[in-house]
Amino acid sequence: MSEATIIIPGNFSVEAAATFRENIRSDINGGAVSFLLDFSECQFIDSTGLGVIVSSYKKCVENGGSIRLKALNPNVRKIFELTRLTHVFEIVEQS
Repeated sequence: MSEATIIIPGNFSVEAAATFRENIRSDINGGAVSFLLDFSECQFIDSTGLGVIVSSYKKCVENGGSIRLKALNPNVRKIFELTRLTHVFEIVEQS
């Protein structure tokens, strides 16, 4: 099963999160269930961005897939740590 890579935008808040939700929902409905979210360009994520990722993760898991995270900068990583989402998502270190 292949894993689709999605680049997360620099400012992952309300507008970007809405676009992400539409795109990933379309991918999931098309049969994709495993995603690698690349945060190398992302400098900021808010609660809306986190919520969209968590709800997408639940959909993927229901369908036997997963979401992994890659290249979190320190500020974004801290948000995932504070919300304890580092216990939910596999975080892949930059290779």
